[in-house]
Amino acid sequence: MDEKKLLESAARTEKTAEESAESMASCSGLAAAELGAVGGVESKVDTLLQDAVRLKTEGNARYREKRIRAAIGQYHRALLVLRGLDCDVTAAIQGFGPQLPTLTPKQEQLLRNTQVDCYNNLAACLLQRECVDYARVQEYSLRVLQRRAGDVKALYRAGVAALELGDAQTARHYLGQASRGQPNDPNVRRYLLRAEERLSSDYQREKALYKGMFGKQKDEAGGGGVESEVTQN
Repeated sequence: MDEKKLLESAARTEKTAEESAESMASCSGLAAAELGAVGGVESKVDTLLQDAVRLKTEGNARYREKRIRAAIGQYHRALLVLRGLDCDVTAAIQGFGPQLPTLTPKQEQLLRNTQVDCYNNLAACLLQRECVDYARVQEYSLRVLQRRAGDVKALYRAGVAALELGDAQTARHYLGQASRGQPNDPNVRRYLLRAEERLSSDYQREKALYKGMFGKQKDEAGGGGVESEVTQN
């Protein structure tokens, strides 16, 4: 093989090696970019979760300062942040936008705990207002109980709300459970007693109503019999 052919062969080999190196570098760069993107998403999720925790903590501070309206605002902001990460909310819109990341078990637990705390604290805030929205208190408390079935505070607030909404039976159910968790709590005992008294009063009223109805029917039946009799002479 002459010198010219040797040089051409060497050049082709060098070019092939360069192309191979560029291809490997390109693949490595793409993989790194993908890993970086995944890491970025996870980091963003963690940032959003921490933002929600911060807002909840600020809400707690406002509550302790008796700034109820400000506390409510912070809790709602925290829930709004979490809403964008909640798979129960976003499942219905999958396919209409960017694919949302799957939360790790630790992230999912933090999301749920923060949500539950916010709903529990919102119910507490609403009970401090001059005009209490008991329907909303009940709604928030039941959301807590969906995740924490034995939460005494949520059981108590759900019971209070049910009682104020006129459902003494449901109130006794929740307050009875709260009483088993906190048997010496004076507020739980007071509202449970009120629920029992309401049920007793309702029972006595219904009993009197039915007694009056049956008594009236008996009198009417008796009167009809006398009028239908024919005097025999």
